[in-house]
Amino acid sequence: MPLFLLKIWIGLLVGTLIGLTGLGGGVLLLPALIFGLDVPPIIAVGSDAAFNALTKIGAGFLHWRRGNVNWRLVSALALGSIPGAFGGVLLLARLRSVYGSEVNDILRSFIGVLLVCVPVLLLAAEPLEKYISRWKQSGATSYTGVSVIGMFSGFLVGMTSVGSGSIIMMLLLLLTTYSPTMLVGTDIAHAVVLTGFTSLFHLRLGTVDPTLVFPLLIGSLPGSLIGVRLSTLIPKVWLKRTLCFILLATGVRMLAV
Repeated sequence: MPLFLLKIWIGLLVGTLIGLTGLGGGVLLLPALIFGLDVPPIIAVGSDAAFNALTKIGAGFLHWRRGNVNWRLVSALALGSIPGAFGGVLLLARLRSVYGSEVNDILRSFIGVLLVCVPVLLLAAEPLEKYISRWKQSGATSYTGVSVIGMFSGFLVGMTSVGSGSIIMMLLLLLTTYSPTMLVGTDIAHAVVLTGFTSLFHLRLGTVDPTLVFPLLIGSLPGSLIGVRLSTLIPKVWLKRTLCFILLATGVRMLAV
């Protein structure tokens, strides 16, 4: 029972931080599972993907109701991301068959690199925001380019469960001319599709632990509501930066192990 309660508290903490900062669940939950609960990385990745799929459904529905989802953009992303996710999970399965339990060490290093790169990109996004327009296309959005973004991020999600939100959002800001509000809604709607398929792939691989996902969900649902409420009281910009530095340090620690 204490372990069950600990999982609920971790879900509550992660849900609150997601509501407060808008950071993706994958990048926040993975370190907590690997370091806090000592979950093998390959199980942490599969369970994290299932957790993200279920937690994003509500937000995706709300954005759809508000008209903030561009379904053509979602389709273009999914055209690349679903095959990319399948390729990522397939590579993970191949690595496990070749290296056995040592795949966890390989995966830990890969996740460590992402936990270094993602916070750096997030911290650099704000200063670079005023220069983004220089790289945007003056004409129509390149949906081929959007599918390439989807394939790249889908592969990362399949391998690590990280990237369905933060990485896609940053790349879409560079490539497309849609408003940030439309991109947020589109990104979340696509994340439901991507993480949904990814979790199914991981279920087939046997890397989703329902006894881990269920208590995390119990805690994350009220946590996200608490986070949204607290976001008006706490300066989330500085909190987001602090979390980025913590994630950066965590990534460095993973690489040093």
